[in-house]
Amino acid sequence: VSQVVADMREKRYAQEGIGSSYLFRVDHDTIIDATKCGNLARFINHCCTPNCYAKVITIEAQKKIVIYSKQPIGVNEEITYDYKFPIEDTKIPCLCRTESCRGTLN
Repeated sequence: VSQVVADMREKRYAQEGIGSSYLFRVDHDTIIDATKCGNLARFINHCCTPNCYAKVITIEAQKKIVIYSKQPIGVNEEITYDYKFPIEDTKIPCLCRTESCRGTLN
């Protein structure tokens, strides 16, 4: 969806009482909205020192989000990546609690 549509949906989700939205920016013009449908990867949490990273790749002219491991991940270890939210005045607290935690997602 476009930024305009994503902004409208985010407001609508808040009005509907949906506590979290799952929006992922693919490029300057496109955002994937996995709030109401999508696979389990939409629930991967943010961490300031993540064990994975997200990368947008193109397959057969379609952009896809791929999660790559940065290191071996153990059984029952949480998979995390840095959301890399843009810096904004209104801060979103980070709850990762790692030694290198920045304190906010943005």
